[in-house]
Amino acid sequence: MKFFHKIHLWLSVPFGIFITLVCFSGAMLIFEQEVTRALRSEVYYVAEVKSESIPMDKLLESVKATLPDSVSISGVTVCSDPSRTYQVSLTKPRRASIFVDQYTGNVTGRYERLGFFSTMFKMHRWLLDSANPHGDGVKVGKVLVGISTLIFVVALISGIVIWWPRARKNLRRSLSVRFSDGWRVLWKSLHVAGGMYAALFVLAMALTGLTWSFDWYRSAFYAVCGVEHTPRNFGQAPAAGNKAENRGERAEGERRQGRGEGGEGRRGRGEGRGGHRRSEFGRWQQVYDELRAQNPAAPQITIGPETASVTLGTAGNVRAADRYEFNRRTGEVSPATLYADANEADHLRGWIYSIHTGALGGLFTRILWLLAALLGATLPLTGYYIWIKHLTRKKDAAPARTA
Repeated sequence: MKFFHKIHLWLSVPFGIFITLVCFSGAMLIFEQEVTRALRSEVYYVAEVKSESIPMDKLLESVKATLPDSVSISGVTVCSDPSRTYQVSLTKPRRASIFVDQYTGNVTGRYERLGFFSTMFKMHRWLLDSANPHGDGVKVGKVLVGISTLIFVVALISGIVIWWPRARKNLRRSLSVRFSDGWRVLWKSLHVAGGMYAALFVLAMALTGLTWSFDWYRSAFYAVCGVEHTPRNFGQAPAAGNKAENRGERAEGERRQGRGEGGEGRRGRGEGRGGHRRSEFGRWQQVYDELRAQNPAAPQITIGPETASVTLGTAGNVRAADRYEFNRRTGEVSPATLYADANEADHLRGWIYSIHTGALGGLFTRILWLLAALLGATLPLTGYYIWIKHLTRKKDAAPARTA
C-alpha cells in the first residue's frame, strides 16, 4: 500500500496544476454551443420564420457574390429547426463558415468562437501553447496535456486502491462530505468522496482524450477495442467501389443527356449555349428536399458539391451520419452509404468523441460530465491542501520529538 501512496503523491504533485487546468477547461467546453447560440442569437436564428425559404441555388448565388474570388462555397448545413439560419461552409480559411437567413438572404454573421471558449479550447488541448497546433514540430503544451492526462489516470487508479480497504469498513462515511468537523476534514472528505463520485466519468474522459495526444496510445486503444486503426475516410470520401459505381452512373446520366433523352439534357445543354448558365447549386435544393422527405427527424442535413450527409440524431454516437452522392446535373441521388456499413474504425472514432464530450446520452450525460469534470479539477487542489497540511504537522512535530 505504501507503494501506491508514493505513486499517488509524487506523480500528482508536479502535474496537479496541469490536471486542474485541463479538467476545468474541458468542463467549460461542454455547453459551448448552447451558450454561443444564446449570446449570438442574431447570428444563429432568423429574424422571422416565413412560410417559404429562398430556393437554395438563388440563396447561395447571392452569398457567393459577396465572397472574394479566391473563396468558394463548399457546402450548406440545414437544421430541422426552421428558426435556425443556414450554415454555409467556405473553402478557406480553414473551417470557415457564415450564417444566412434563408427567408431574407441576409448574411447574419460568420462562425467564430467566443473569446472565452477559444481560450478554454487552447487551454484544454495545448495549455495555451502559442505554437501552431497544425504545423510541424513538437508542441510542448500538447505533450504536457497528454502526460498530465496519463498521470491523472494513474492517480485515479492508485487513489481507488488506497481508498477501498478503508472504505469497506464504513462506505457511507467514506462517501460523505463532512462540513462540521473543521477545514482539514472538509478538504480531505472533498478529495476522497469527490474523487470516488467523479472517478468513473473522468476516467472515461481521460482514456478517450489520450487518443488525441499520443499515436502509440491511439493504436493500443484501437487494438484493445479489437479494431484496426485506419486513416479516417467515412464522411470524407466514399469507398472505392461506390465511388467508381457513382462515377459510372453519372457518366451514363450525362450520356443520356447528350442524346437528348427526357428533354432535361436538351434544356441543360441549351441553357449552357444560350448564355444562361445553370447555377452550380442548381440541384442542391432538390437533393435536400428529397433527403428531408426521407429523413424528417434528422437534426441536420448537409449538402455539398455532388455529396450530402444526413445526421442520424440517435442517442450514442453523435457523429453518426448516412452519406450520399448525387448527380450535379440531374440531381439523381445514389443509394446511401449507410453509417451502419462504415468500417469499425470510423464507428470507434465517433464513440470516442461522444464519450469524451459526454454527448452519448444527450443533455443528462452532458450535465453529469460537467459536474464530474469540475470535481476532477478540484482533486489536485484538495490534494495539495492535504499534502501541505501533512508537511506542516510533521514540521511542527519534529521539535517536540527533539525536546
